[in-house]
Amino acid sequence: MNCRIEVGFPEIVLTVGLLLIVISGLSGLAHGTVLSVSVLSVAAGMLLHAVGVLDVNPRDGSVVAIVELALIFTLFSDGLVVERELLVRNIGPTARALILAMPATMALIAVAAKFLFSELSWAEAFLLGAVLAPTDPVITSAVVAAKGIPAKLRHVLNLESGLNDGLALPFVLFFIVIASHESGAGTEAVILFAEAIVGGIIGFLLATVAGRAIDDMPGVGLTGKYEGVYALGISLAAFGLAEVTFGNGLIATFVAGIALAVADRDVPDAFQDFNESVGAVLQTVTFFVFGALVVAIGVPAPVAAVVVLILFTLLVARPVAIMGSLAGSGLPRIQKRFLAWFGPKGVASMLFALFVLKSDVTQANLIFQLAALVILASIIAHGLTDTVGARWIERRLKPDAEDSQDGTAGTETDPHATVAGQSNPGSAEGS
Repeated sequence: MNCRIEVGFPEIVLTVGLLLIVISGLSGLAHGTVLSVSVLSVAAGMLLHAVGVLDVNPRDGSVVAIVELALIFTLFSDGLVVERELLVRNIGPTARALILAMPATMALIAVAAKFLFSELSWAEAFLLGAVLAPTDPVITSAVVAAKGIPAKLRHVLNLESGLNDGLALPFVLFFIVIASHESGAGTEAVILFAEAIVGGIIGFLLATVAGRAIDDMPGVGLTGKYEGVYALGISLAAFGLAEVTFGNGLIATFVAGIALAVADRDVPDAFQDFNESVGAVLQTVTFFVFGALVVAIGVPAPVAAVVVLILFTLLVARPVAIMGSLAGSGLPRIQKRFLAWFGPKGVASMLFALFVLKSDVTQANLIFQLAALVILASIIAHGLTDTVGARWIERRLKPDAEDSQDGTAGTETDPHATVAGQSNPGSAEGS
């Protein structure tokens, strides 16, 4: 992170500290309104860049590290709120969203991008589609925490946003290879998808061993002060072990959280609470840095084509892909419509766009600019409508009625209110 004026480490720490104080102080005001912490953080970053205080270099390794860490903790925390019964019962719609809707979204965005920006090759257009295909677990956490939304819908959103980040990464890396005119793309594709599977296995095994070890700790066992630290270690170890061996670290992290959540034994509340708090810090800084970054990169010409691409991505690609993939799934139409709209782009797409920028792809700068502007529009549009959308579907569909149809009346619980049967104060998103 570079600043336009000469500043040192104390000034950077001061800026981040003040940002966290202000954003945290406004979280109560934002809660239950059309505002959100993500929108406020992006706005703060844009403002500081506009007044000449902050300038962010997207090729700086520390920027990539911040975004990646925010994604790691978010995925792990989201995995911890998964419930075993709902995981099994809702796997059908989730699988459709991942296997059918995500590739369809990618293809639709690619076709639109190629049509609007002829300088993009087909490989580069599909690379942009891959970058923008996954939904964001940070922004969706605000909706997942809404108690009035049916539990089935919340879990589909949570599982989709948690898993599609890791599943989209092989597509991103594959199209980077293709767009860079490198050979061996077919072999690379097989390796990347194998890494996704192995990553899931690594996350499951590590979390299972670490979870069982809690009862066998020496002395008085795992003390309350270090419960959250222990969970943080699991999330980092899952990602790191997958990456340094042969696996997808993002998938490993999310699966590790799920494995702990659905295990037969209870896990301490601090597992969720502590990691959500750490994740909230990194999420705030990530959106703050992204806000400054968007102002710095500017808008490529023609502007009209950029606007059309943004509108197409948010209003056509995701809705068409979701409605088509969920046809015949048994989900009520109103829930399909909600899922079709609420497919925000965020931290994962930021990370993938940074990967593209650091690659040898010919149109890397254009792809990064387009992706960043779509992400910005999505953060604003979905950040301003998450609360409104939750209230809308609460009015249109009573969760109790749906639960009764599923034969589980009175048994559903808010996934962000329980972690293996224990309480949790809520989502870090704060909207």
